[in-house]
Amino acid sequence: MSLRLYRAIGLMSGTSLDGIDVAMIVTDGQNRVDAGPALTLPYDDDLRARLRGVLGGKGDVTGADLSLTEALGMAVRRLREHYRIDAVDVIGCHGHTILHRPRAGYTWQIGGGRLLAELTHVDVVSDFRSADVAAGGEGAPLAPLYHAALAATLQKPLAVLNIGGVANVTWMGDQPDALLAFDTGPGNALIDDWAWRHTGRPFDAEGALARNGKVDDAAVARFLAHPYFLRPPPKSLDRNDFAALVPSDLPAADGAATLTAITVAAVLRAREHFPKPARRWLVTGGGRLNRFLMSRLGEALESDVGPVEAAGWDGDSLEAQAFGYLAVRSLAGLPLSLPATTGVSQPMTGGRLFRAA
Repeated sequence: MSLRLYRAIGLMSGTSLDGIDVAMIVTDGQNRVDAGPALTLPYDDDLRARLRGVLGGKGDVTGADLSLTEALGMAVRRLREHYRIDAVDVIGCHGHTILHRPRAGYTWQIGGGRLLAELTHVDVVSDFRSADVAAGGEGAPLAPLYHAALAATLQKPLAVLNIGGVANVTWMGDQPDALLAFDTGPGNALIDDWAWRHTGRPFDAEGALARNGKVDDAAVARFLAHPYFLRPPPKSLDRNDFAALVPSDLPAADGAATLTAITVAAVLRAREHFPKPARRWLVTGGGRLNRFLMSRLGEALESDVGPVEAAGWDGDSLEAQAFGYLAVRSLAGLPLSLPATTGVSQPMTGGRLFRAA
């Protein structure tokens, strides 16, 4: 089936609480993907605090929703002005997940599609996860179909590891339909929260804090004893599902080292679920910029591990691009998720369309 080409902008507000990624692509929602310009706009301290305050669905959600939506609108405007982008067919807005409980049939993202369409004067597709969850799926991860489109010509088996607030992996086999995806465990979120509490900085830049610490092996073992790691994939996590296991009595550097080791150990456990070992690992998300984390991953996986830039992709904008791609698929009624990516019973489309005034 031949579909029209869309000029789509994707927006991603990640669970790492770092900022907004905005990116443009030209795509048919299938195999044609032409990446365009992109920007990353860090949160100011006020918006970061607002978002942190509503995690778990608590606090002033309405106020945070409004502030985030306005920031998303500003991100679109900044991209269009900076790169002189005139025509845009659709915006795909993921928003920001503040609570994810798919096994209870519930997922909650803020960042209003209706208001965003009014602010940008462009049609918006948002609320990508709800239909999948309502149909019994995990609602996450949703980028695997985009990963598969980008990786069509790459050697397989291949694993694309996204280390955001939560880490997730897309495994692709030799056959076009050989796909498996799931959340591996904690990504950056617990490390970021630890750095914020102990240093006042929003993240552990390049792993400098962790590099000087000693890993608490007992704490790592307690994490790996969590029932989540015994569940077969597909499966997904809320940002704070492991928060209660974070050790409270470690020095700052030791805590950062231990949480980094936990992220790596969770990826190793995830590898056990692959039908075949991955020949190559491509890492995206903010975690790929953590040099200490990347070196530990390479040592542990004993495989070809590198950032997605090694394949010619842009790791800063990949997830935002994915939601532009998914917005086009939503408009065409194509699946956004599969049984092998979210556990939904059949291929599932989704997203809600909000027309611009």
